[in-house]
Amino acid sequence: MKQIDFLQEIEDITGEKVSTCFQCCKCTTGCPVVTRMDIYPHNMIRHIILGNRDKVLTSKAIWTCIQCITCSVRCPNNIDIARILNTLRKIAIQEGKALEKDTWQFDTMFMESVKKHGRLYEVGTILRYKITTRDFVKDFKMGLGLLFKGRIGIMPHTIKNRRALKVLFRNTYEARDESE
Repeated sequence: MKQIDFLQEIEDITGEKVSTCFQCCKCTTGCPVVTRMDIYPHNMIRHIILGNRDKVLTSKAIWTCIQCITCSVRCPNNIDIARILNTLRKIAIQEGKALEKDTWQFDTMFMESVKKHGRLYEVGTILRYKITTRDFVKDFKMGLGLLFKGRIGIMPHTIKNRRALKVLFRNTYEARDESE
């Protein structure tokens, strides 16, 4: 009963037919960060089907995923695997099983910056992140180097057509979150 519950939960939340996965491994072979994952994408889907809830929700893989959606595009069954991994992140946070809470915080701040400016405001996002995590020293030297070399700007660069950006966010990013 346990496996059906977890599989059904993921399918209900995401709207994806996880059970149609036949383990072709195309998601895994296309993943640019697969070497850093403890559970490969196709194995992640298999664990969901088998009902291995704790193994999936405590995995490093759901936090390693960079949401490039290569896995989703390559899937012959049109399973949006990136969406599933993002949903697993949310469930892990809700249930207190997240290994990488800082990753979730940074992802959220990143998208808020893009939504506000149309592109990443590096210094503002980094400062918000550092204040939230209270980790002021780590990466400080690298950050100064990037700043002095002109790789990141002190002031935000906002795009001109922010109205179109709001429509884009509403139709993609926010609509995706609402359906989960």
